[in-house]
Amino acid sequence: MKPPFLPDLRVVLLPATLWLLAGAVAAQEGAWRERLRERQQAPAVAITAPGDYRYSLEHGGRTRLYRVHVPAGYRSDSPAPLLLSLHGGGGSMDHMARDENYGQLGHAAREGQVLVFPNGISRFRNGMFATWNAGACCGAARDEGVDDVGFIRAVLERVMGQLNIDRQRVYATGMSNGAMMAYRLACEMPGLIRAVAAVAGTDNTLSCTPAQPVSVLHIHARNDTHVLFEGGAGPDSVERALVTDYRSVPDTVARWVERNQCPRTSQRVLEKDGAWCERYAPCSGGTQVQLCVTDAGGHSWPGCQKRRGESPSQAVSANELMWAFFGAPPR
Repeated sequence: MKPPFLPDLRVVLLPATLWLLAGAVAAQEGAWRERLRERQQAPAVAITAPGDYRYSLEHGGRTRLYRVHVPAGYRSDSPAPLLLSLHGGGGSMDHMARDENYGQLGHAAREGQVLVFPNGISRFRNGMFATWNAGACCGAARDEGVDDVGFIRAVLERVMGQLNIDRQRVYATGMSNGAMMAYRLACEMPGLIRAVAAVAGTDNTLSCTPAQPVSVLHIHARNDTHVLFEGGAGPDSVERALVTDYRSVPDTVARWVERNQCPRTSQRVLEKDGAWCERYAPCSGGTQVQLCVTDAGGHSWPGCQKRRGESPSQAVSANELMWAFFGAPPR
């Protein structure tokens, strides 16, 4: 019999033992989660063959998605240009990457460029109905203050570790909300993004003080009923609370003419039935600003096909315009 003044060791030790075991399990679980996070954040393995690749990475407490398309002509011993292609609001990387929608894969095969399709934030695991935080627009990405610039920077650095990319030829394009996001990249990542081509989406950044000039091509239909040419959200835009009172096309171009210290007068560089382009150049650092306008086509990507709504203008091809623009900036 134990003395009455001594506690029952089973009563004392059992809770202590359970506490220690629980701590050990929690520590092991924490270490496992940390190793998993490190694996997710570790640089992806090198891409050695052409094809389509799907990836995810953790950024800002979210699992973010992106796709990489490597054209058949890619050679690891020759630096390739890279084009970021940003889907529109309510779209996804998969929709943007379908050649029947935007024709970019076929163009990549001819030009030899690597295509990167990041995905905005979405409530759905497959990334559908996603939006970008482009400043004043759009949707949940804007409302939740999502760090899309940081996410895209992380994607680019990862891809540049997997492929032989020419860092002097990294460009961004986008449709609608994606075009707005491309403008934000030009404002905040000018050392990495050399030029942007915005289609049917204006500059709606909240602030923009780029450390160096960035060439800008803007493509827009006069009769766009979503992002109005003269500014504002049109009658076919989505719920007003999800968007903004869009900046006009003339104001967007004027802002970049000023930022890039371009001449105030433009030169007409293309004029044909249904479309025209004018260029402001030469600008600071050998950059340029160019505006291309189609008479028809509505809220669409010129030169591609569309299954509903007004058919895109076939007077020009957005893909051809942007690669001519990217490939030959005035020096």
